[in-house]
Amino acid sequence: MIEREVKMKEDTLPKLLKRNYEIYGDRKTAIRHKKFGIWRRYSWKDYYEKAEKFCLGLISLGLKKGDKVSIIGENEPELFWAELGIQAGGAIMVGIFTDCIPSEIKYYLTDSESHFVVAHDQEQVDKILSIKDEAPLLRKIIYWEPKGLWNYREDVLLSFDQVLEIGLNFKKDHPDLFDQLVEEGSGEDVPVICYSSGTTGDPKGAMITNDWLVKGAQTMAELDGWNNERFDYLSFIPPAWLTEQFFGVGGHLVTGMRLNFPEKPETVLENVREVGPHLLFYGARMWESVNRTVQARMIDSTWLRRQIYKTGLRIALKVADINFAKKKVSLGWRFLYFLSYQAVIRSLRDRLGLSRAEVVYSAGGALSPDIIKYFKALGVEIRLFYGSTEIGVVTTPRTGDLKPESSGTVVPWAEIKISDEGEILAKTKYIYRGYYNNPEVTQKSMNEDGWYKTGDFGHIDEDGHLIVIDRMKDLKELATGKKVSPGFAESRLRFSPYIKDVIVVAGEDRTFVGALINIDLDNVGNFAEKNKIAYTTFTDLSQKPEVRALIREEIEKVNSVLPEWNRVRRFVNLHKELDADEAELTRTRKLRRTYVEDRYKTMIDALFSEDESVVVEAPVAYRDGKTGTIKTEIFVNRLD
Repeated sequence: MIEREVKMKEDTLPKLLKRNYEIYGDRKTAIRHKKFGIWRRYSWKDYYEKAEKFCLGLISLGLKKGDKVSIIGENEPELFWAELGIQAGGAIMVGIFTDCIPSEIKYYLTDSESHFVVAHDQEQVDKILSIKDEAPLLRKIIYWEPKGLWNYREDVLLSFDQVLEIGLNFKKDHPDLFDQLVEEGSGEDVPVICYSSGTTGDPKGAMITNDWLVKGAQTMAELDGWNNERFDYLSFIPPAWLTEQFFGVGGHLVTGMRLNFPEKPETVLENVREVGPHLLFYGARMWESVNRTVQARMIDSTWLRRQIYKTGLRIALKVADINFAKKKVSLGWRFLYFLSYQAVIRSLRDRLGLSRAEVVYSAGGALSPDIIKYFKALGVEIRLFYGSTEIGVVTTPRTGDLKPESSGTVVPWAEIKISDEGEILAKTKYIYRGYYNNPEVTQKSMNEDGWYKTGDFGHIDEDGHLIVIDRMKDLKELATGKKVSPGFAESRLRFSPYIKDVIVVAGEDRTFVGALINIDLDNVGNFAEKNKIAYTTFTDLSQKPEVRALIREEIEKVNSVLPEWNRVRRFVNLHKELDADEAELTRTRKLRRTYVEDRYKTMIDALFSEDESVVVEAPVAYRDGKTGTIKTEIFVNRLD
């Protein structure tokens, strides 16, 4: 923990930045960014001065307290400098996901009433320019990557460096203004608006206070032991997602740990290995992706390496089960685990960038207990915590008290209880301020006793662990009266290296469960190549008899551990990947279940009929810009 003399009440992110600048100056690296193959370092002095110039530059351009400034871009130092500059000026940062299409960007800009937008590069600038006339409050678009923008002549455009230069000149006449603005901030101020994922409608802008970000990160760091300035953290989660605000912004400033940025999104796993972060957060889908990759590589490995891996993993999983049961590991098993660690686990952890991992988290969706068990066998405890944008973290597993199926026990600053309907209700010291310009929905999110209604179905076990089953609205009742949890089966099916996404479907008029499967193109493609199966497109591959048989085997493995009524009896392999651009997934890759079920209604109806196949029409875009439709036969596969 940082040892210091507290000179002011550090209840805002800009105050924490100033504190770290005063303690470390240019003697300690605050940020590292890999660019063009070289790790560039920025000290706390660099961080502070960039934020100061950007803040004063915006004020010179007309920024007022309470104004909203949207940011859209990859995780790079400029994004974080801009955010702290915005907040120091008393304004509010609004995060937008980089893969948003123009219509979505327009929604965020207009709903948040943003006056400025900070964009990464030409791609993002072009999207904003295409809708700028529909966002009347927008004054300036500020970009930090100039490539491709040299010949743009729009008056609304300014480069990041130009704003810094404006700020430097403005400081000459207002030398003390920045410090004054920083000191005026308070813990009750709202520095960030984070939009919900929008699984049930338009995203809602949750107003997050400094207290939420500062005190929440501080108490979490102390609880789980990452209040350590020697820690490294790799920042690649979009700052539009509150999780990155919590770890990458708040956690970084609270603890003084070093922030690392990958070269680009495609090199995250490579850069994780280079950095070897002590603190690591992967969303549930990311852990699934890593697990699929390891399994696929071992399938393609030599016979000897596969046998060594399988033997070592069996030993490690046995020791993990003993630990989960809180029993003492015998000397013999400890010796066998040592051998498996030397032969298999150590090199695997290094390849995955987990060699120095001390505190590892996941959230943002259900995570298969099989994945938690697998990484526990590697000596990595994934803490699947539970919370939301509105209430922050309310439960988390503690060291040595990990259960694969649970989200841990209640944190000291929160309370939870289960309603008569089985809904998880929560109270916390660090709750959001409400939804921006949406008081009606804010009021509906709370019950009459002041408990936040999470919308999740779950229970608390005899050890005080929270078990989250599914979303309340997603629970289905079969004609037999049995309750089905789609998410329960989906998380386990995604453990397969060949299944990337899955939608489990059921209903009151149905007597069994069906599923729509999205194959993993890379891994199934490798399977096809290895087995000399010729194919042309994703659609063609998905309907190959050998691929359908492969997916059937994977489903049968999962069915063996599911309750009889929750087992998948029929499935179809989708002819295309689910896509956030088509509103099938949110920007955090959560399933928009109602929309998907409506869109693929014909296919779902076929699952529960006697049809052997169904013909679907799919849009297709050609290289010349023309569009059309193709007809595809999708086969219904039966396990009953």
